[in-house]
Amino acid sequence: MTYILLAIGFALLIKGADYFVEGSSKIATMLRVPPLLVGLTIVAFGTSSPEATVSIIAAMEGSSEVSLGNVIGSNIFNITLVVGITAMINPLAVETTTIRKEIPFTLLASVALAAVASDIALQMANINSIGRSEGIILLLFFLIFLYYIIEVALNNREPASDVASVTGKGTWGKNLFITLAGLAAIIFGGDLVVDNATKIALSLGMSETLAGLTIVAVGTSLPELITSITAALKKKSEIALGNIVGSNIFNILFVLGISATISPLAVNDKIFTDIALMIILTAVLLIFSRSKFKISKVEGAILAAVYIAYLVYIIFRN
Repeated sequence: MTYILLAIGFALLIKGADYFVEGSSKIATMLRVPPLLVGLTIVAFGTSSPEATVSIIAAMEGSSEVSLGNVIGSNIFNITLVVGITAMINPLAVETTTIRKEIPFTLLASVALAAVASDIALQMANINSIGRSEGIILLLFFLIFLYYIIEVALNNREPASDVASVTGKGTWGKNLFITLAGLAAIIFGGDLVVDNATKIALSLGMSETLAGLTIVAVGTSLPELITSITAALKKKSEIALGNIVGSNIFNILFVLGISATISPLAVNDKIFTDIALMIILTAVLLIFSRSKFKISKVEGAILAAVYIAYLVYIIFRN
């Protein structure tokens, strides 16, 4: 039964992503905003909902290491395997604003996380944690990001005449329904995959910690993976890359911000290595994006290989 539910979860993820990308890209056209902005907001926040659910519930239950590990593991997975596989399917075109603003903002968010994670450690000897004040700082950064996105959206609207062909009677309701139905399928499918894959892993003798670092982090990132691959197959690279960049910003600033505000997050010394790797990989993503304004298949293969190496490292480390 566990294997059947796992298969159903994957099916919901794949079909849900198809509807979600299709509906959200049409909504972008109807709102007269660039698809990249929808990728950075609606799609990114939607596909990050599993990370938000897992991390916030873990914080409420006092399992703070799960909250932090889930977000950092998911972000590393997004930058390496999600970008890597997506680029190998179809090279990702990168817009100038993404190189100049969005990816650097992701880098800033990663550095901010490193700063707040080590701040308390400097003040309180051996007690490392991200406290409520640090959580509020992360949330303030998130509000700045939202303000920036709204400003860009208002300043980059397309002429109304360009969208007349898709704004027929009933189109708004239909596309909104398709998008929400796709998102619901992604969330429910992702939940089925995480729960049942974890059960299978534990039955095979994996420790709970290792299962959390690998299967939970990967499982909660499956919506980003499936959505970005679907967007790449549909030649909508702006949504694919926007989804990844937006998800990473959302994970660090909103998910960890809310989690830390609910309950201070204990910081294991080992996690600083993962945070440092996340910062380095974000910088690498920026460098790759600047090469001919696209992430090529070769660069995608390099990123995917890095994740495999990272996976081997954390298995032996733990």
